[in-house]
Amino acid sequence: MIQERLSALREEMKKRKIDIYIVPTADFHESEYVGEHFKARKFITGFTGSAGTAVIAQDDAGLWTDGRYFLQAEAQLQGTGIRLFRMGEPGVPTVEEYIQEHLEKGEKLGFDGRVMGASRALAFAKAAEENGASLFTEEDLIGEIWADRPPLSDRPAWVLDTKYAGQEAGEKLAAVRTAMAEHAATAHVLASLDDIAWLFNLRGDDVAYNPVLLAYAVIEPEKAYLFAEEGKLPEAVRAHLASLNTEVLPYGGVYDFVARYGAGTKVLLSESRINYALYARLVDAGASLVDAEN
Repeated sequence: MIQERLSALREEMKKRKIDIYIVPTADFHESEYVGEHFKARKFITGFTGSAGTAVIAQDDAGLWTDGRYFLQAEAQLQGTGIRLFRMGEPGVPTVEEYIQEHLEKGEKLGFDGRVMGASRALAFAKAAEENGASLFTEEDLIGEIWADRPPLSDRPAWVLDTKYAGQEAGEKLAAVRTAMAEHAATAHVLASLDDIAWLFNLRGDDVAYNPVLLAYAVIEPEKAYLFAEEGKLPEAVRAHLASLNTEVLPYGGVYDFVARYGAGTKVLLSESRINYALYARLVDAGASLVDAEN
């Protein structure tokens, strides 16, 4: 079954002239643990551990994981044609080193920019540039072949009472805006689910054992925006957000929204906690980016 999936992925790669395709363990928010919809690396390799990166070429495939999972990965990769790269072991290249060695001039390196952290993607972009290759980050090729992919979670969010949160959400927003002012930031873009849950005193049930909801947030000096599926936000949550002068917009709409920050604007973000697709959209729009702590 894994070999069939690899063949299907390679066909999609050929259609787009992609020579190497990377599948990390991540969602759109650089979360450590992910919901079922985002377990693309598990789908394409059969490896069920919580951490790992798959790299697929036309004539090679590898899985990088750490010492917690060497025995498990070795067993689960048997018969798949996927090589195990034991991270941290002597002589074992990193994913970046493998890319540097195998990506040739004129070739194309691909990954879904929404599930690749900006910091890591920029390292891959540098490697591609140095090798005379290019990037392809616009499509989720796993989604093209995963026919019965689980849908995104539709579990409802709720407001965490201040007696448990310890501080009003309005006070937290005010503190964030003070920090934004220190950077003279037009906006602060957030994708990390724990930060968003903390900031708005919201909780969710979208990732097992992690009380977070799938959302993005943009904070401006006078107004905030939360990007989440409206059906996940009961009336009490919407009223809570309205009291914070926070507008609810569609979950996937954040990418077009941030294009409003063009030349002359300054956007505060953390490259290590935002995905490459959001980062690239801001760069393309012409915004000046400030990489600092959320």
